[in-house]
Amino acid sequence: MLNFAIVAGSSRINSQSTKIARYLRQRLIELQHTSAAQSSLIDLGAGPLPLWPAEHSGPWSQYAEQLQAADAVIIIAPEWHGMAGPAIKNFFLYAGKVELAHKPGLLVGVSSGGGGAYPISELRASGYKNCRLCYLPEHLIVRHAESVLNEAQASSEDDRRLRARSDYALDILVKYARALKPVRESIDMGNPAFANGM
Repeated sequence: MLNFAIVAGSSRINSQSTKIARYLRQRLIELQHTSAAQSSLIDLGAGPLPLWPAEHSGPWSQYAEQLQAADAVIIIAPEWHGMAGPAIKNFFLYAGKVELAHKPGLLVGVSSGGGGAYPISELRASGYKNCRLCYLPEHLIVRHAESVLNEAQASSEDDRRLRARSDYALDILVKYARALKPVRESIDMGNPAFANGM
């Protein structure tokens, strides 16, 4: 059985990002890709990380353990005025290759309106550099987030399509997780000369 870590990257408590994270975690369980014990939710709103570098790292040691145990990661990034929010950007200053290297990552952009693509673009450009997270070529964008993924049944055609696309993306993530596991185990990540990405 695979282990998944899901990062809700909003600094707000009870955010739409957290709602989406819970939905995706539940779908992984329902689709029998994991069990509740083998998936973890990292909520940066409920357990914020201090601005890096910090004298004390708050809940980072717990988060690091969850990420190290994971075979794949889902990164949920809210869009704030056309940018990835500060909590998820700060998260990537903490997360390194020990936690994330050569693991598949599904990016999920979140917007209260019709946006959501900018955080995907921004994190694809810089959010993998030092941690070596392998973003899937597939991603999700949750637009009008308040109106979708709220009830057991889809409330609209947009909601129905998003749910179907989410299942499709989760299936791809599972396949990448299985495929990359032996690759990751065969890579020597202990060479100090290549501690950071180029």
